[in-house]
Amino acid sequence: MEFATFILAAQRGYHQSPDIVIRNSIEQAVVSEQAGFGTAWFAEHHFNNYSLIPSPLMMVAHCAGVTSTIRLGTAVCVLPLYKPQRLLSEIGFADILANGRLELGVGSGYQQFEFERFAVNIDEAPAIFSEHLDVLLKGLNQNIFEHDGHYEKIPPTAISVPTVQRPAPPIWMAGGPARMKRAYREGHNFFVTAFHDGLESLSTLRGAIKDAAASEDRNVTDARISLLRCCYASDDEEEINSYLDNARFQRRLSEALHQRRQQSHDGYLLREMPTQQDLSFEAMRNNLPIGSVNRVIDRLLEEIDILKPDQIAIQTQLGDFDQKTMLRQIELWGDKIIPAINKALGHAWV
Repeated sequence: MEFATFILAAQRGYHQSPDIVIRNSIEQAVVSEQAGFGTAWFAEHHFNNYSLIPSPLMMVAHCAGVTSTIRLGTAVCVLPLYKPQRLLSEIGFADILANGRLELGVGSGYQQFEFERFAVNIDEAPAIFSEHLDVLLKGLNQNIFEHDGHYEKIPPTAISVPTVQRPAPPIWMAGGPARMKRAYREGHNFFVTAFHDGLESLSTLRGAIKDAAASEDRNVTDARISLLRCCYASDDEEEINSYLDNARFQRRLSEALHQRRQQSHDGYLLREMPTQQDLSFEAMRNNLPIGSVNRVIDRLLEEIDILKPDQIAIQTQLGDFDQKTMLRQIELWGDKIIPAINKALGHAWV
């Protein structure tokens, strides 16, 4: 089982300066490598405090210079917000700097707030995503490519900085059943999340994955699956409650942006508003791999048995959670949790 860190780079308030948020995110990636995590994923968002990373490829390029073995991924590049021919060059450039360690996650986006400011119609995002991914696949796999589509007209074009990984870096897709089907059809991987829900939601996800594979006449194992999950191991109740509070903060903002009801007093800092979807800390602890080290290990083994993912991506950079405490948490996973889970799986699975 591979483990990854998912780094959102959120800013909970003006008590956190943007430069500190970004530098903390970079430090978490470095410590993730030292702890034995396989991948560090970086988000992409714009124009508010939900996430401060406008270009995950820029984070990959920088972290390539301060790490040596961990793979560095985009989770995700929001394709409708790019010109795909320019993005192709940036993908190649980042993979060169990372010496072939780039993992390319792509998605269509969901935040109207962002799309309005890029003058892109969010209702067209799925169609734009599909066509832009077509362009990326051509550019990654052909020395000279061209495209004549609804959104892009590209004459014969060469990319001067092709990727080190040939024919292309691994491609990961975010989205629902339609994306899962395309992933199986074309040989890509995909991200899933159960948010803050429990085992029942993971079982439902597993069913959707099996259906997607069957619809394309593929085996379930033909695509790699990464489960994005909030996880935290500690016997300190104050630490756990702080992590849960920040996880709920992140979910509240995500829901507000998705449902197009974001609110701000000053046009930048989003207001954190309780919602009907909020769960109590007790419910979150029951649903998630959170608690003592043994509780986290046992719960993750349950979740792995149900969903059968290839990777668990744990959320590390949430809101204003204390940086030193989170770095110790990442080290704890490397020292105890990851080895214990892989030992258990080694005995259970052949």
